[in-house]
Amino acid sequence: MSDKPSCGPLQGIRILDLTRLYPGPLGTMLLADMGADVVKIEDVNAPDYMRYYPPYLEKESAGFLAVNRSKRSLAVNLRTEKGVKIFFALLPTADIVIEQFRPGVLDGLGIGYAAAKSVKPDIIYVSLTGYGQDGPYAARAAHDINFIGYAGILASTGAPSTGPVVPAPQLGDVAGGAYMSVIACLSALWARGKTGQGQQVDVAMLDGVLPLMTLQMAHYQATKLNMGPGEQPLSGGLACYGVYACADGRYVALGLLEAKFWKLFCDLVQRPDWLDKHLVMGEEAESLRREIAALFRTKSRDEWLAATKDLDVCLTPVCDLAELENDPHLRARRMICEEEHPVCGKIKGIGVPLKFSGTPARPSGTAPALGRDTQALLEEIGYDVRDIAPLCREGIVVVSDSG
Repeated sequence: MSDKPSCGPLQGIRILDLTRLYPGPLGTMLLADMGADVVKIEDVNAPDYMRYYPPYLEKESAGFLAVNRSKRSLAVNLRTEKGVKIFFALLPTADIVIEQFRPGVLDGLGIGYAAAKSVKPDIIYVSLTGYGQDGPYAARAAHDINFIGYAGILASTGAPSTGPVVPAPQLGDVAGGAYMSVIACLSALWARGKTGQGQQVDVAMLDGVLPLMTLQMAHYQATKLNMGPGEQPLSGGLACYGVYACADGRYVALGLLEAKFWKLFCDLVQRPDWLDKHLVMGEEAESLRREIAALFRTKSRDEWLAATKDLDVCLTPVCDLAELENDPHLRARRMICEEEHPVCGKIKGIGVPLKFSGTPARPSGTAPALGRDTQALLEEIGYDVRDIAPLCREGIVVVSDSG
């Protein structure tokens, strides 16, 4: 059994988490790291699919471990009357329900917003879907690649020679889903604090990822130029803002948007003839990019970093994942954290991104085994130990002693 979080600004807030895979679980983990008591509710017969996705640490899914720390686990069959009864017995203890099913699925199980509100009128009910609770796409299946396809992100990512390129991070899942869910929870909590009323919050990942295209939309509205991959100013259009290969095959990221940074760089490399080409576009930018690329190929990445170490210019390494673990700044900011898992031993992950001076936030435990906290939670809402054993035998709940 795990303890509730013992620190963080959200201590005292309980969240019933019915999400799975990546977007919802990442969002609820961020809330749990900040002190919320997140109860991860999974079906006894069909738990979170992420538990079974490779790669594995020992026999545990690395992905599941990465997005489910700091939570407690309740395994219950919500397709049964007894399972639904458990949900509604737990509901009055909660501030927020967050779910990630297509519209209408939880209504069909009898635990949708209307039913939840009838039991706890001030409940906050966050519904995270791909396309929202209404609109012509609402019932469609989708993944991250579909959201960023609709949002114009794929059409803007890549180079003219490659066409659209899929970004490595799942922007729709993370920015459109996880982050927007956190904003939804905190905003609705603030509103309830003022009005005393709960509400349902409709979070669509397509809607949530669209703000990433705010500047691109503004550029289009001003110019009516429908630029393709690698043609927009900050995605390949400007030579002063891009990625360049070095002599050792590694890369640097150059971001010299301001004139003062550009001048310092031109002075460093003794190219005064580049000064008036700072923000050129089109063929001029391509010509300048070729010259800059040839320059960077004359030294290794670390030689370039050493040469600019004392200059106030935006030149940084393009780091791979192996380098992150030992980055001195990330370590100083506690952004690489290490925890002891009962099966896997020491595991490393991404730390808590927000630093609170008065209510520090930190992970409160590794991802739970299925049903690890079922018994404790049932006892908390009035179930006797003698009541729990029959529920296990009937397949209503799962109780695990594992970590």
